[in-house]
Amino acid sequence: MNTPKKVKLHKQDYLEVVWDNGKIHNFPLKFLRDESPDAGNKGETILWKHYELPKVESNKPGKYEIEKIEPVGNYAIQIRWKDGYDYGIYSWDLLYRLGEYLEVKGNLHQDFEHNH
Repeated sequence: MNTPKKVKLHKQDYLEVVWDNGKIHNFPLKFLRDESPDAGNKGETILWKHYELPKVESNKPGKYEIEKIEPVGNYAIQIRWKDGYDYGIYSWDLLYRLGEYLEVKGNLHQDFEHNH
């Protein structure tokens, strides 16, 4: 499992994670908040049945601003957002997969912009 060497917030723009394998992932705060891994955000699966939650748009001030980042054991972080939202634990595995997703998405976007 990859573990971070450094987790740093850059001026409420993005969260940088430097991994022990040398990779660096930069997470836009809007992406992290929208991808919060809690049941209240993503729904729940119980006995192989997935229950979607109704989408509720909340545009409270501070929704995409981080107030505090706290470690959870040695396997995750929990983010407290300035609007008071503090649900969802971002495990190192989840953050790494999300970082890889953003990297692939960014590379695909660039590839499609080139004229072939």
